[in-house]
Amino acid sequence: MARNDGIDRTSARNVDVPDKDIGNTQKHNEREKDSYRNPDIVPERTPLNIHFKAPTASYTEMFRQMEQEKIVSTRGLKPDATHFGELIFDVNSAYFHNHGGYEFARQFYADAYKAAVEIVGGEQYILSAVMHADEINRAMSEALGQEVYHYHLHVVYVPVVEKQILWSKRCKDKSLVGTVKETVMQVSRSKKWMSKPALDANGNPVLQKNGKPVLKKSYSVLQDDFFHFMRAAGYTDVERGERGSTEEHLTVTQFKVQAEQQRLEAVTAQVAQAEHTLNATEAAAQKKAKELKSLQGQTKEQRTVALTVEEIQSMGKKNPITGNISLTPQECSTLKTYAVNSITAKADNGRLQERLVSAQKSAAIWKQRYESLSEKYQELKKSVQPYLDAVKLAPERVRAFLVAVLTHTPQTRQPVHRRGQDMEL
Repeated sequence: MARNDGIDRTSARNVDVPDKDIGNTQKHNEREKDSYRNPDIVPERTPLNIHFKAPTASYTEMFRQMEQEKIVSTRGLKPDATHFGELIFDVNSAYFHNHGGYEFARQFYADAYKAAVEIVGGEQYILSAVMHADEINRAMSEALGQEVYHYHLHVVYVPVVEKQILWSKRCKDKSLVGTVKETVMQVSRSKKWMSKPALDANGNPVLQKNGKPVLKKSYSVLQDDFFHFMRAAGYTDVERGERGSTEEHLTVTQFKVQAEQQRLEAVTAQVAQAEHTLNATEAAAQKKAKELKSLQGQTKEQRTVALTVEEIQSMGKKNPITGNISLTPQECSTLKTYAVNSITAKADNGRLQERLVSAQKSAAIWKQRYESLSEKYQELKKSVQPYLDAVKLAPERVRAFLVAVLTHTPQTRQPVHRRGQDMEL
């Protein structure tokens, strides 16, 4: 589902099309069906679809003709090899809507088609390139109160790589053995989309700790190439599709179920977070209460350190003639020690008193915070209890239902359009 974060992102996806599915691909792209299971297709707008390269025959017939004319070679391919590929170029619907809609989309994808020609390796390998303008974005249309269409480009092509055929040892002219006999355009999906070495700012390969090059996956390279091409073409207000995201263009039903699933996940996470915060707050309040109790005990103990009046008055002997008080060395030492301890105790008592007052305030604050959070937590849990009960009573059934709906596609061959993401080829 679109992120709705206000950022317009390019998306380029490559899809392998097995020979058994190429007919369905053609019927969908060329709108050759009488009816469609996809509820987003508006047949009245099909004439607005634009071909940047229209097929001259069926996709299969065009491939055979290319093979006969030696434009492509299938020599050495396995029987189940992939002969067809499809590129799907896309930007979120809001981007085209905010730039004027249909006419802007027509120009954008005309430039995107030029990028496709470069990516494929030449226009001769493209069977069809059509911009669909007849698929409505129902969610956005409902939100804005006007029709908004999802413009995107389908490019069906033959994946090829250049291959050099060498003279074998059976060649009569031994001087030719091992030299290039001919160069053909070999049909090869795997070699066409091989991972490439990642390069640093200076164009040098980025190496792993073991010295091997870091490989950049082919679908990431495709995203980069398309983004940079469109930027160079003047579309500087789009960003590259995010790496590793899982955003999808969904049907209306899927959109609503996805939204409900996200709400369920958000609610569950919110309750869990509230429980965590509540528990942490309760623990903090209990800790503050213990600190307060400890400080109260320490303060009481410190108050008993000072000497009693009776102890002080019993020290020393008074001279009956001079009236002076004489102390024994031991009494003098004891009195000094008590005096020092008394001053220290007084200072400690002052500090303890300050800490006691602070602890009392802190404990009161944490207690109040805990009581407030506890009340909000109970209100939250009460409001989302139906969701929690459903998950608790039948978690597998709820999960299976959501997954089944979200993974259902209107057409078996038609891939889900991915928004702004890197995807496995």
